[in-house]
Amino acid sequence: MQYRQGRNGQKISVLGFGCMRLAHKGGGIDMEAAQNQIMRAIELGVNYFDTAYVYPGSELALGRVLAQNDIRDQVNIATKLPQYLVKKAESINRYFDEELKRLQTSYIDFYLMHMMTDYAQWEKLQSLGIVDWIARKKAAGQIRNIGFSFHGNTDTFIKILNAYDWDFCQIQYNYLDEHTQAGRRGLEAAAAREIPMIIMEPLRGGKLVNLLPPEARRAIAESPRGWSAAEWGLRWLWNQPGVTCVLSGMNSMDMVDENCRIASTARAGSFTEEDDATIETLRSAINSHVKIGCTGCRYCMPCPQGVDIPGNFRCYNEMFTENKGTGRHEFFQTIGLRREPGFASQCVRCGKCERVCPQGLPIRDALVEADRALRPPHYRLALSVARKFVFH
Repeated sequence: MQYRQGRNGQKISVLGFGCMRLAHKGGGIDMEAAQNQIMRAIELGVNYFDTAYVYPGSELALGRVLAQNDIRDQVNIATKLPQYLVKKAESINRYFDEELKRLQTSYIDFYLMHMMTDYAQWEKLQSLGIVDWIARKKAAGQIRNIGFSFHGNTDTFIKILNAYDWDFCQIQYNYLDEHTQAGRRGLEAAAAREIPMIIMEPLRGGKLVNLLPPEARRAIAESPRGWSAAEWGLRWLWNQPGVTCVLSGMNSMDMVDENCRIASTARAGSFTEEDDATIETLRSAINSHVKIGCTGCRYCMPCPQGVDIPGNFRCYNEMFTENKGTGRHEFFQTIGLRREPGFASQCVRCGKCERVCPQGLPIRDALVEADRALRPPHYRLALSVARKFVFH
């Protein structure tokens, strides 16, 4: 494992374990699988583990694994204040104390203001005394590094970056998002201030692996590098010295082993002109097919009307990156034949999903388009017949 420098002297593994997508079983986190994967990652040198208050069961699972194996002091825990839920000053302590309890720890190594998208959010936190609160927690040793995670535009990112003496930041960044959200300009602004940058969604929730169109897969297969789709995405990030740590939502042992292998050999500044050209080929191929830039983060869920928003968008994109039959077949099986189906047509346009979407997607209008593509008249009829057969 390689390590890059934290602002306060820490060595941070270039690969971080993103706990939002821990392995699941029977409707909850598969603790046996999660423990095995977390322990394997630590064995291979991973020392940065990212979770959040709103990731269901994630903080509890991570805390249990670290406590049961008595390895808290071997890792850095990163978790987040749900600032969008904070209405009054007392709530800040309540959320923080609950997180300490879940994680079975007395301190947080890297604490973030979660999902900042607008400067007004930072102004609200300031009005509630967040600056003094951070100072007290740092003085008490309960927070060792303070930062924020971000999903807005570049100008807003830089404004928040310059508004406080942050120890680190976390952004969505990958070769498709090079010039969106905080983007490369935001990454370089943080690097100029020597602020470490943690990267989330490096593979767009798996889209840069599982939803590649044929021409992108051909470019990867024909490259003399011999890298997988995931390896191209990860190495593109580690090629940049401003990237400190790349989070991967690892939920299988093979994924842990493979990502750690890549992290042990990727070097900043190692890309050739041919590598850059391959990335551009992949980017162009994907952009020509993807219909809606959903990463599957599930911040929009649960929908009050039961719409499976990320499921509909996943199938919709598969229609254009694989083929129409693949996307519709996936939709038929995973959404259409559930007892509570989650159809896009159930949407009543309340807008709750759009208010929390990190990508700022026009979800309501896109659901209409997705439903039209996924359920043409003959599919609606077939699905109706199949549902009567299955559920009646």
